[in-house]
Amino acid sequence: MIGFLEQVSAFVWGPPLLILIVGTGIYLTLRLGFVQILLPTALLNAFSRKKQDKLSDGDISHYQALTTQMAATIGTGNIVGVATAVIAGGPGAVFWMWVMAIFGMATKYAEAVLAVKYRVKGEDGQMSGGPMYYLERGLKLKWLAVAFAIFGSIAAFGIGNMVQTNAVSAAAENSFNIPTWVTGIILAIVTALVILGGIKSIGRVTAFFVPIMAVFYIIGGLIIMTLNFDIVPAAINLILTDAFTASAVGGGILGTVIRYGVARGIFSNEAGLGSAPIAAAAAKTDYPGRQGLVSMTQVFIDTIIVCSITGITIVMADLHQTGVAGGALTGESFGVFLGTPGVLIVSITTILFAYSTVIAWSYYGEKCLNYLFKSPKAVTIYRVVWVVAVFFGATTVIDIVWLFSDIFNALMAIPNLIGLLGLSGVVAYETKRFLKVAKEEREQERAAKSKSA
Repeated sequence: MIGFLEQVSAFVWGPPLLILIVGTGIYLTLRLGFVQILLPTALLNAFSRKKQDKLSDGDISHYQALTTQMAATIGTGNIVGVATAVIAGGPGAVFWMWVMAIFGMATKYAEAVLAVKYRVKGEDGQMSGGPMYYLERGLKLKWLAVAFAIFGSIAAFGIGNMVQTNAVSAAAENSFNIPTWVTGIILAIVTALVILGGIKSIGRVTAFFVPIMAVFYIIGGLIIMTLNFDIVPAAINLILTDAFTASAVGGGILGTVIRYGVARGIFSNEAGLGSAPIAAAAAKTDYPGRQGLVSMTQVFIDTIIVCSITGITIVMADLHQTGVAGGALTGESFGVFLGTPGVLIVSITTILFAYSTVIAWSYYGEKCLNYLFKSPKAVTIYRVVWVVAVFFGATTVIDIVWLFSDIFNALMAIPNLIGLLGLSGVVAYETKRFLKVAKEEREQERAAKSKSA
């Protein structure tokens, strides 16, 4: 079974899908006039508290929507995913993760714009949105929307649940000698306490939790680079040169290094996967374009900052050809420079990153299920099963779940990318509309400042 699933995974994540994902990002970048240059404005919007946003429809703030998306994406992909990319594809894979992130910012922007544009308010007063809604209401392809919802509700148990809790229990056992069943019970309880409160509860938790865990890991990496600054340039140079070696571009249409860099970049920031717009749809915002900019920043923080910390540190330590696997490679690489504290930094952040992913992805999965059944009872059952899966994932060897996750991630991405391409004209229109309003807002602010002065 594992051998068969490995073949299926290699097929669905082959050159056609990778070209489609990268190509969509490039196309949207050009169609939207390089929206990535608005990153500084996007960061300001993420932390703003505009009066019109507070009065707008939605369940959570821009900031909470962003941290929920970051909670879902800053997970094992930032630690284990980067490590496996470097092991399988070489140091150059980090460069192709950066490339994927740059174009992925336009993809993530478009996803959020469409999520807000086509969202609906349920009988409970809460917003629902995401690929299933813009595929049905925008592209008029309900069968494709149903397909995405099915794939999303299933994929959530892999990428967003069991592979994450398994990483937590492994880290807790290896670093603190905590039995996996104890970790499983604790995770199940704390997960239930958060997700039973719905998106508002998840938003409050991630708004507090995500910045702390991200800053903790980033500071650890920056300490390593600062204390060993003399070898940082050589590591970056190796990443850049290895990305274009003959062996890299000669192993097929994309080459091994490009394939792993792009695939793990997607696994890390989920641009094009269709998951993050489900959270974006819940944001209180007056224009789809405003939330689009906020969502775009998530890719930058996730890959350009957090994944770079991991990748550069691994290349600096030069342990990627020694046979050390996955997350252990990241821990040992930190340990090379900081000793036991370095290993503990990776262990603790693995636990925090993975847990945050579990609570955020529970929302993604239940929204997909709610689209299919439109039943509060079905959502309640889903949450109970989710908590049980948390315990199961923490206490069981689940190599096969990684393969299922890869396959269903690809199956999610295909209908979502079709939606993005088919509705790119809507995204372009909404972008022009918002930028015109944003320009007027800036002029009004300048006029108000001049008057007060």
